[in-house]
Parts: sequence; C-alpha cells; structure tokens
Amino acid sequence: MKALGIACVTFVLVVATAAATAGADSFPHGTIVDLSYAYDAETIFWPTEDGFKLEREHAEVTEQGYYYAANKFCTPEHGGTHIDAPRHFNAEGKTVDALPLEQLIGDAVVVDVSAAVAVARDYQVRVPDLRTWESAHGRIPRHAIVLLLTGFGKRWPDRASYLGTDERGADAVAKLHFPGLHPDAARWLVSEREVKAVGIDTASIDYGQSTSFQTHVTLFAQGVPAFENVANLDRLPARGATVIALPMKIRGGSGGPLRIVAILPS
Repeated sequence: MKALGIACVTFVLVVATAAATAGADSFPHGTIVDLSYAYDAETIFWPTEDGFKLEREHAEVTEQGYYYAANKFCTPEHGGTHIDAPRHFNAEGKTVDALPLEQLIGDAVVVDVSAAVAVARDYQVRVPDLRTWESAHGRIPRHAIVLLLTGFGKRWPDRASYLGTDERGADAVAKLHFPGLHPDAARWLVSEREVKAVGIDTASIDYGQSTSFQTHVTLFAQGVPAFENVANLDRLPARGATVIALPMKIRGGSGGPLRIVAILPS
C-alpha cells in the first residue's frame, strides 16, 4: 500500500553466531521457507512512491588491512514484502513498534484462490471461498494467520504483470488491477474466526481497483495487521505451517519492511 513516511538509516552488516537457549523445546522444527522478497532496484512499490534506494558508503580494504562494508538505504514504509500496521488506516491503531510479537507468530492457514484469479484478475476473496477451504481442511483455528494465495507471486518483479500497469505517479493508481480480500470476508475473519493477521501475495490486501480501501479499514479497526507482497505461498501446505513475521521496529511507523518465514511441519 501507499505511504507518506520515508525511513532513511545507515546499515552496517554484522555477521554473528548465537546459540538459542530459551524456549528450545517449544520452538517448531521443520523446513524453513522464506516468504520475503529482497529489497533492491526492482522491488515493487505503489506507483506514487520512488522505491528502494541503496547508497554504498564503504566497500574497501582499510588502511589497517581488514575489509569494511557499510551502506545507507532509503525506503517508503510500504513496499516490497512489508507489514501494514493498524495505524495505516486507523488513527487510534497500533503502530508497527507497538504490535505484540505474539500477534506476529502463529499457525498458518493458506487459502488458495489462484484458480478463480486466473479467470478474473480483479477477484476478491469472499466468505464462500473461506468456507470452501474449511470444508476441505477444517475450521480456521482461532488466532490463526491467514495467507491468501492468488498466484500473483509468479509475476514478481514484473511491474506491469504484477500491478496491472508499469506507469508511475498518481494517475497510475486508477490502472491497478490485482486481486484482494473482500471487506465482508475481512469482517468475517475478524469477527467469526478471530484471526491474528492476514497476508497476501499482491501489492495490497484490498484489490487493485479499490478506491475506499474498506478491507484495510475493516481489519485495522479491530487491530489486525496485514502482510503484503508475501512470497512463495505456493510452497506452503493448506495448514500445518508456523509463520514468524518480524517487521523493522520503526517507532511510530504505519508499517515497514517485513522478514517473514514459515516453518513447515517435519
């Protein structure tokens, strides 16, 4: 989704080795799947945004004989694989730094609507789609993280294919065409299934032609964050995986870059 804030920070890469000592018995074991896209010059942002910029400051062997690298980057909060915190569309909603970690870790439910999207690019996931999933896989667990697989991840990073247009600027927003979650389904997930968060493999949890962003409004009024531009959802089972979604902790942020992974059951 679009955003106004820009976060510019200096980035220093430090590689360290650590041993996990707490909660080892309860931590899930299995294959780890990266659900995040890398940030680079091809990363897709809303048409009104400039995108990600990386400025190299150091990449050389120093006079002391060791190699040193440090870069500076600048990025909108909302672009690439990222989180929308409730504050994004709710003046009283939590900012990204205030979201409890427990809300960002949980059982994953993957609802595959790619067949419907293949027929209708502007498809909106509706309650019957969710009930059909439940008929096949059982009731969506309370406090699950629901991920919507539309098949659009295969289009990344082709802007025209992924967004519906490769144009930029305010006029391009009206030309966006991609699937999303219908507001009624968002309301059902929040009220009937009490989900922790929702995610999708498109640029917005609202479909591209939305002008009122009612799915955002509905979710964020109840404090439920959204994950957008999620990668590799086709590698996850319908249920059984565990999601860990850790955003950059931007104080006061309406969202931010997200490193999200899934742990598949052994």
